[in-house]
Amino acid sequence: MPDLPWDSVGGEPMELTSAADMAVAAYADGVPELRVCLALDMLVIFRMYRTESIDFDVDLRELQGQERLDVLVDFFCLLGRRLGKSVWMSAEGPPDHPDLGFDVDADRVVLM
Repeated sequence: MPDLPWDSVGGEPMELTSAADMAVAAYADGVPELRVCLALDMLVIFRMYRTESIDFDVDLRELQGQERLDVLVDFFCLLGRRLGKSVWMSAEGPPDHPDLGFDVDADRVVLM
């Protein structure tokens, strides 16, 4: 397994590419993934479904304890501040009803 982060398309690891290259691959070869370890045994998988949003998964089993939750909260804040946009987490499925996320206007993570 390659060092993290890494890209994959169709489950096959590939060299880390630009976001533009991932968008092209999303339309040509399937859904590209970017895997990033936030901490030991704590993986975030970004999936390029469309260019208008950033979609990613976290395994809630990896968020046991306050320290792990703090890592996720810090990640939300970093991503939201860098992009200047809110970052919302919802249960699997359509993100119509977020549960938790970084609110860019409040500049903090809030519970919905």
